[in-house]
Amino acid sequence: MNPFNTPAPDFQHPLQLLSACHGRITGFNDLLLRLPAHIAEHGTDADAQQAATRILKYFDTAGQHHHEDEERSLFPVLRDIAAQEGNQEILGLLELLVTQHQEMNQAWQELRLYLLTLSQGGEVDPAAMPVERFVGLYHEHMPLEDKVLLPYASRVLNPAQLDALGNAMAERRGV
Repeated sequence: MNPFNTPAPDFQHPLQLLSACHGRITGFNDLLLRLPAHIAEHGTDADAQQAATRILKYFDTAGQHHHEDEERSLFPVLRDIAAQEGNQEILGLLELLVTQHQEMNQAWQELRLYLLTLSQGGEVDPAAMPVERFVGLYHEHMPLEDKVLLPYASRVLNPAQLDALGNAMAERRGV
């Protein structure tokens, strides 16, 4: 199989789509990590403004949808299954992940203010931008989902549940 012809996951493969989102989040987090040094050296130039605009667009739309996909569609089903199994590890993990989502959302709201100013050509103090906190929260969070939660979901969800998850994700995006 040619790896360059591998199709991207779609709503018929919702768990793979959630995992692929983590790859995009990592890419935007890498861009975020480079942004303060760029601003320190070049100021609020067109490249910094464009980067801020791209980051805002992603985390205000796809990033929010991703958390909603998990909290509204995936987590409740997994919580029911884990409760039926008496799987305290997964139940605890789901609680932790929701708490982490809340922390990431709070960190995003703080960082977002800097990015809005930057995207509009305003001056920001790159040392004051809470980039490290935001990126660090995702760095802790995504491996828990990729290495524990999504593999668990792939083992316990039946085709009808996966279809319902994919449909809910598509509907959330107006597809």
